[in-house]
Parts: sequence; C-alpha cells; structure tokens
Amino acid sequence: MKILRSLAKDTLGFISLLVIVCTLIIGVCAPFISPNDPIKVDMSLRYAAPSFEYWLGNDHLGRCVLSRLIYGIRPSIIYVLIALLLSVVLGTLLGFVAGYFKGMIDAIIMRICDIMLSFPVYVITLAIVGILGVGLENILIAFILMKWAWFARVIRVSVMQYSDLEYVKFARAAGFNHFTIIYRHMLPVTFADIAVISSNSISSTILQMSGLSFLGLGIQAPAPEWGMMLNEARDVIFTKPELLLPPSLAMITIVLAFNFLADAIQVALNPKLASSKVGIQTKAKIVNSTLNEKEVAK
Repeated sequence: MKILRSLAKDTLGFISLLVIVCTLIIGVCAPFISPNDPIKVDMSLRYAAPSFEYWLGNDHLGRCVLSRLIYGIRPSIIYVLIALLLSVVLGTLLGFVAGYFKGMIDAIIMRICDIMLSFPVYVITLAIVGILGVGLENILIAFILMKWAWFARVIRVSVMQYSDLEYVKFARAAGFNHFTIIYRHMLPVTFADIAVISSNSISSTILQMSGLSFLGLGIQAPAPEWGMMLNEARDVIFTKPELLLPPSLAMITIVLAFNFLADAIQVALNPKLASSKVGIQTKAKIVNSTLNEKEVAK
C-alpha cells in the first residue's frame, strides 16, 4: 500500500501503471474485445486501407491488423511476464538459500551461476531453441533457464547483508526455524531489491522476446505477435509503412511505461531518490552505485 500511495503522487509513474494495467486487461479480454478473427485470411482485403470495420487496415493476407495487435499482447507481454516471474521466483529461492546458509551450498549455487552467466544470453537462447525447436514455449523456457542465475546472484548479495545482523541471530537463538526467519525477517528487508531488479528486467525481456519472434524463432504463424508483425511488414516498409506503425508504437509505448514504472518504484523504495532536490543525474548515480555495491559485495 505504501508503494501504491507513492506511485499515486508520481504522475508519470501512475500514468505508466494505468497504461500497463489497461494493456494487460485488453490482452486477457482479447476474445471479447477483438473486432475480428486475428488469423482469418481474406485475400480480397489484402493491404486494404483502414475502414469502419477494420480500423487499422489489413495485412498481406487480409487479416485484421487491430485484432492481431490485441491478441499479440498475450505472447508479447503477458507470457513474458509469467516467464520473468518464474525466473524471479527461482532466482529468489536459490539466492536466499545461498545467502542464508552459505558454506558449501553457497559455493555450489554460485559456481552454477558463474557458468550460466559466462555465456551471452542470446547465444545460449539460440542453442536451447536449436535443441528444443522454435516456438513460444521453448523461448520462454530458455529465458527462465538463462535469467534465474542473475537474479540469484544479486539477491544472494542482498541476503548476506542481513543474515548476520543481531535480530537474525536472536531469532536463531530463540529457536525459530529457518523458514520462519527467512519469511518474517529476511524477505521483508530484501523485497525492495527484488522489486527493483525485477522491474528493471521487464522491458529488456519484452524486447528480447519480440526480437526473437522478429527473427522467426519465437511464436510461429499464424498466431499474432508484435515482433512477428514487424517481420511480416518489413517487405513493404516503403510501400505500406502504416503496417509497421501499430506494432512499433505499441512496443515503444509499453516499454516506456515499464521503464517509467520501474523508476517510480525505485523512488518509492529508496528515500534518497524521493527528494525533489536530487537531480536526474544524481538519481542515476545513486541507483548505479547501489546496484554496483550489491554486485561486488561478498
């Protein structure tokens, strides 16, 4: 509730939150909101101009661009958020285990993270797709397998900063089990770090998903997806540039909304950024220094 009250005071952050919520609602309710069938082919409407029935016109197969744009919210945003959530949950669990218990468990988990992080994300993603095959499910699996290590490493550093504090030692001495200590004493103080790193990763994950679909490695035709819509429209980029605008503007809008919301969340969780006297460059320095400290701390 404290975060929501802080977001309500941040105009840009609140507007971004409304844009994201409305977009997600439209995506979930796509079958009821979409004016036409997104995969229905009608060659008589090939490259038809916008009309009362087809507000954004039709593509190279006569399909409704608006309907495909609405249905594309699911793989482009909703499924990506689900995959990111699973990555955060897996990374958080392993990060807590490594940072709290330390010792051999910490060493094993961190060496696995080192191995995973030593390879470029796109290279391993392409390798996983090459093994499992193209498709939305395999891309999401690749994202989960590749991103959990980064979350685990950052969260583990955050947990280690609090695991040796006096109130944690007192809870251990009082006989509380490890799960209770982690849930009651460790999770609340590390929630801010989890929220910040998660919100900062959403935009990049959305762009990576759309980029792979643009290359033909993500969701496959005829299912609609924003990156695929861009790929289909690139052949007529000079003759029919209006086909590029809907998915491009949608992607730009949602990425900017998530970026602005991430900044607002950082301000809500970090009192140093909430001061009106702190300039944009100073805010950036504070955020960067905080993340760098968590990365290098041992």
